[in-house]
Amino acid sequence: MSLRKQLSEILPTLLPGNPADAIKGTELIRLTRLQLKGNYSDASLRYHFSILSCDPASPIAKVEKGQGYYRRSAQLPALSGARELISLTQGRLDDLGQTDPEAVDEAMLRIRKFRAVALRYFETNGRFPFAFRDAFSKDAPISNLWKYPELVLVDWETGGSPDEEMSLDKTMLDLKQRLGLAPFRLHAARLRVQPSLASYREDFFQTLAVSLWAQGGELLYAAPVEDEALAEALRRLCLGFGIGVTSFGLTSAVLDDLPRPANILNAHPREAEAIMAKLDVTRIAAPASRPHVDWNSLSAMAAESPETRALVTWLTRCIDGRRAEPYKDDA
Repeated sequence: MSLRKQLSEILPTLLPGNPADAIKGTELIRLTRLQLKGNYSDASLRYHFSILSCDPASPIAKVEKGQGYYRRSAQLPALSGARELISLTQGRLDDLGQTDPEAVDEAMLRIRKFRAVALRYFETNGRFPFAFRDAFSKDAPISNLWKYPELVLVDWETGGSPDEEMSLDKTMLDLKQRLGLAPFRLHAARLRVQPSLASYREDFFQTLAVSLWAQGGELLYAAPVEDEALAEALRRLCLGFGIGVTSFGLTSAVLDDLPRPANILNAHPREAEAIMAKLDVTRIAAPASRPHVDWNSLSAMAAESPETRALVTWLTRCIDGRRAEPYKDDA
């Protein structure tokens, strides 16, 4: 039996499932030798550990920060990649096949909680989020996954003093209008719960597709990106295409312990502060911002999407009022 095949059988029993308990390479070599058939050098074993950790089908993963290896979790095929976000509410899950309804409900609740957390996080940090919902409703075409973002993040030119933090900087606003520049930056964001070597390309290129009209794109993961091979693969893509990637550090267990989405959105300041304290926000790669919005594409989207028209109306109202205000559904 080849060394690779032996390692594929031996390693799952030796590796810890939690990246926080990652085992050092030297110790893993010692334990592996107890079951290994054949005389292989330490260098050969380390090489195979490294190669296998870059294979999404292998059981071994290397931690992104620090040293050591852990057991890569098995994927849930029916809920990975784009299908996890066929709907942000219950519904459009007919194509998932024979899936445990409770598992589907659990997965959908996690993504809705994550969206609520992301909205509160950006509001708390001075960014103005706009959420697309109807684009992912039960009757929406699956192609919308490649057309509309979950969130649009708006960064305004605001006043410098605390009393004027919501007021648009009149000087910059007038100057940008004369130069034909928008007084804001629009970044389109795609949300995903679990990062994976098996699905990161789909996550990334969906983010790229839904952000082509905006000034930038951001891929937001709820869970930490702990796999070194995955983090490096994402950075390489980001370097080539300018998409930002951020992890909120929310494991599935932490998401399950959070309040319901409506409670997160309506939490009082102290409650919201307690929720934000659970985050461990890590920037994997920063987004590259383009100077201009693709107005033709935005106009085409607005012609067929009431939500996009609502986005444009909100932005216009803020400019006319010279005040950056959070979006309200009933506004």
